[in-house]
Amino acid sequence: MSAPSERVRIVETRVLSDNWYTLKTTTFDFRRSDGSWQRQQRETYDRGNGAVVLLYQRETRRVVLTRQFRFPAYVNGHDGMLVEAAAGLLDDATPEERIRLEAEEETGYRIHDVRKVFEAFMSPGSVTEKLHFFIAEYDASTKVGDGGGLEGEGEDIEVVEVAFDEALAMIERGDIVDAKTIMLLQYAALHLYSR
Repeated sequence: MSAPSERVRIVETRVLSDNWYTLKTTTFDFRRSDGSWQRQQRETYDRGNGAVVLLYQRETRRVVLTRQFRFPAYVNGHDGMLVEAAAGLLDDATPEERIRLEAEEETGYRIHDVRKVFEAFMSPGSVTEKLHFFIAEYDASTKVGDGGGLEGEGEDIEVVEVAFDEALAMIERGDIVDAKTIMLLQYAALHLYSR
């Protein structure tokens, strides 16, 4: 992690909510490109960092995704049932450890060789979360359970295995609207399934 920027001076930080995750408001001085200082205030939502994986089969050109209810999408006018790549918050695990656990919990596939392809801030204007993006191959021999997530965490996840070309068509039709999933499918189009 880099040292704090010399362009930012924190004046005050207040916790607004610490219920599900942490919402803070921070007043700070920001040194503009012309050298002048400007007082600003921003709210940040800290939910921790996470990891996401696209399970794929190169030969059959298939991918494993999930479908689950997302309340914030529902509140924003969607039916809330999002098709996504398996993902989860890191908590105290490394990105590689967490994504192996999440893949098995959500999809039922026990993956071993995960390859990190990039990192990205998902909504840097207000959310602190950084995601670690992975890909991993799967096949019938790696299926060890039904998936579905953890009921105790409120998860009720459907495993969705589709042809890769159909997954891309789902983006075009608006059936896949989750950014992390779109990013991984685009990565796959460029690097795994390019013709």
